[in-house]
Amino acid sequence: MKMSDIPPHCRPREKARLSGIESLSDVEVLALILRSGTRSDSVLSLAQRLLNLSKGLVNLPRLSLYQLMTIPGIKEAKAAELQAVFELTRRVLRSDLPNTNIVERPDVLVDWLKSEIGNKNQEHFLVVYLNTQNQILACKTLFIGTLDRSIIHPREIFKEAVENSASRLIAVHNHPGGSLKASDQDLEVTQMLMETGSMMGIPLLDHLIITNQGYCSLRQKMIVD
Repeated sequence: MKMSDIPPHCRPREKARLSGIESLSDVEVLALILRSGTRSDSVLSLAQRLLNLSKGLVNLPRLSLYQLMTIPGIKEAKAAELQAVFELTRRVLRSDLPNTNIVERPDVLVDWLKSEIGNKNQEHFLVVYLNTQNQILACKTLFIGTLDRSIIHPREIFKEAVENSASRLIAVHNHPGGSLKASDQDLEVTQMLMETGSMMGIPLLDHLIITNQGYCSLRQKMIVD
């Protein structure tokens, strides 16, 4: 269907003007960003092709520049614009972090972490370092690859804590497959970091598993289990 075949009040731009941007579907919002289609495809069809390629909105930021460009009608300039939108979204989420009490507002941290590593194809192990007000001092990616107790060195983790004058920390890693189920290795690493943190006076507040669908608190799981 061409855009000219759609009644004017149902077209994304006019619909947003009349009913608000929040009234648009995912396809319509994406169509507004894309702005134009091709001779054979309307911008709505182009937006739908893009969502089909990513298998849904949540995986869209995972697409590389070259994957975006595999869709007819999306060339390098338009692909770069899409990636700029994804990056701006991550930066908006990050802007709330510096003055936020993460313990009181864990949703702010989780939303940012989901945008940062929820869509990664490899496991990333991060540590978030906090001050006494539970505000973020630093966030470091320390390991990339399958989480294994043998490669998680408390020395590196707590060295960063001392260098950043951190009072406490939160460990984080993602599960690329999307599962929020903790493995035995996940629980072993959590226990090791809790014990080391207790000895050093820099407690581990939690160890989070992050996916693009949500998160799991390993500390809470260990308490419940």
